[in-house]
Amino acid sequence: MARIALFPGSFDPFTKGHEDIVLRGLNLFDQIIIGIGRNANKQRYFPLDDMVRFIEQTFRDYPSVSVLPYDGLTANVAREAGAKFLLRGLRNTTDFEYENSISQVNRYVYEDVETVFLITSPHLAPISSSIIRDLHRYGKNVDAFVPYKLDQ
Repeated sequence: MARIALFPGSFDPFTKGHEDIVLRGLNLFDQIIIGIGRNANKQRYFPLDDMVRFIEQTFRDYPSVSVLPYDGLTANVAREAGAKFLLRGLRNTTDFEYENSISQVNRYVYEDVETVFLITSPHLAPISSSIIRDLHRYGKNVDAFVPYKLDQ
């Protein structure tokens, strides 16, 4: 049976830190589905269709990585996709506090799912999507932080 992991997030944008988690996750899982969750309460900065294209381009040489935009509960999406694992990256203890609570709720919704946390590689830990959005919004080049080319 294939070990399938769902790597959920808003990925607004998908960063080199996210890429690192996926690449390292491939050592643990047979397939990784990058799930881009839609949040009706939040306005995306980068269009969803663009982000799907950028992520697919980033992993074009990795047939075991796919991208899935979704609505609804992450745990339900994992179940429907046949994923028994949720893959998450942790940059710091604040991330852990937040992710720990979410992982408990995901287990409540889908009791067969396990959340696997990978610690972010140290040189990538300062990178966050919100910082990248702010830099980009004010015309700064963000190529050092994302694994694809964004228009300025």
